[in-house]
Amino acid sequence: MTSDGYLADCRARLAFDLLANTWNSVVLWSLRGGPSRHGELRRRVGGISAKVLTETLRRLEFNGLVERRAEPGPPPVVSYELTELGRTLLVPIGAFGAWAFEHGDEVMAVRERHGD
Repeated sequence: MTSDGYLADCRARLAFDLLANTWNSVVLWSLRGGPSRHGELRRRVGGISAKVLTETLRRLEFNGLVERRAEPGPPPVVSYELTELGRTLLVPIGAFGAWAFEHGDEVMAVRERHGD
């Protein structure tokens, strides 16, 4: 595949779209330790509204990356966990995080120079 192949390949675009949404990666990473309820997940992620978290979880579930489990009872208990497919994204997300840790100061310095 040439470098232009990424422009035409729907699968490559899909992968970039999945990781381009900040909350997708953050929520996936937050679920790496196992199932979590909505409230726990929201506290762990931080800075995300309940509505945006719900939308993100639905998007991840729609893409087969997260599974929603509802256990009946008063009250019903709903939890979310990574699917096997979702777990496959932990390595690339971890690599992006490592890159940010290593180069984040450089990016921030450039931004400051440009006044952004």
